[in-house]
Amino acid sequence: MEKEKLESLLIDYIDGNISAADKALVEAELLSNPEAVKLHRQLTEVIGMMNESTAYEPSQKLKSSFDAMLANEKKTSSTKVVFFSPAFYRIAAAVTLLVVGGGLGYFISKYNQQQSELAEAKRLLQETKQEMMAKLDNEHSASQRLLGVTVAIKKIEKADREILGALIKTMNDDPNTNVRVAALEALGKFHQDPMVRRALIDALSTQKDPIVQIALIRILVEMNEKGSLQELEKITNDEEMLKEVKDEAHAGILRLS
Repeated sequence: MEKEKLESLLIDYIDGNISAADKALVEAELLSNPEAVKLHRQLTEVIGMMNESTAYEPSQKLKSSFDAMLANEKKTSSTKVVFFSPAFYRIAAAVTLLVVGGGLGYFISKYNQQQSELAEAKRLLQETKQEMMAKLDNEHSASQRLLGVTVAIKKIEKADREILGALIKTMNDDPNTNVRVAALEALGKFHQDPMVRRALIDALSTQKDPIVQIALIRILVEMNEKGSLQELEKITNDEEMLKEVKDEAHAGILRLS
């Protein structure tokens, strides 16, 4: 027996609204077909759920619209018969309830999962930030401060204002050249941020260590930061500037122009 026909007969069978001949067909199917037994059990659970809740009754407007549609169908096709038993309405309502409820449950579950993942990401970022800050604040150990910058390079994918501010301060003020260069490299990782780009350009006029100056020029050129051209021109025209730095600035101007 086709599944669609079996479902229809099972609904009427469970509802008690079935002819003797169809009842015999259903019972024979239940005796010989395990799938029919499974479907019968599922439909029984659904109908039972609906019977426990408020019975679904179509509104008078819906009934009137349906009656009009049925009358029209009878006029246009004498062979087409449309019949919905009361059980059909309950099954339709149950299916709608399950589909809507299931869909809503899915989106709620998905939303809760996203919120949980977001909270976890924030927690990890906060822990990483605290680790970085603690090491950068170690005034007595350049190696610890260098490790703090390394945390930013390896563990932080998206930096907030506090993290960027700490790295900029380290680049500008740390007494150790290696730490300043490392901070510069860390800032290069976040070069899309306008705050970082501005800080790197400004550093051209404040950095005095040739190693840091050359590293800074190279990063700005790699960023294709044309906003640094004016400062690079100043470096090439500075008579007190080390030749290697001036040469790097000149090469940078050629690449950016």
